[in-house]
Amino acid sequence: MSRLASKAPARPPAAFLAVATAGGVTGLVLLVAVGKALELPVLIPPLAASAALVLAAPALPLAQPRSVVGGQLVSALVGFAALAVGGSSLWTAAVAGGLAIGAMAAARTPHSPAAATSVIVVLTEPPALRFLGLLALATVLLVVVGILAGRSGRTARYPAYWW
Repeated sequence: MSRLASKAPARPPAAFLAVATAGGVTGLVLLVAVGKALELPVLIPPLAASAALVLAAPALPLAQPRSVVGGQLVSALVGFAALAVGGSSLWTAAVAGGLAIGAMAAARTPHSPAAATSVIVVLTEPPALRFLGLLALATVLLVVVGILAGRSGRTARYPAYWW
């Protein structure tokens, strides 16, 4: 029987689950609202994963503002560099994703969802300045939602550190 016992962490309290869920919905709906107001796409799939880290695992290094904002921007820049060198292809996207991992580690901004952002850049070829600006705005908004959730007293205080 002990071999079947779970080694996973205990289920969080209901209040934590409620705040994390409400924060996730709020943050992602906010990104859609901003996108609608600007008539530009702001919500991209990696940002949902970023929201999951910020709101459901707020104490992790991967969830801290430095990593969320910095990791996303570093990875996007890697994606644009790879796109410039290799063009838009699945091969270049795969290389960009791998290079983004190394670039984030070197910049001390590890954020696993951001590796996917470099892939998206290569495959969709967005205008660089507009994409980077929207990405910066989106990540800052997710951090703000995380800060508000962290002030609820129901989750870990967020952020654990800024820089």
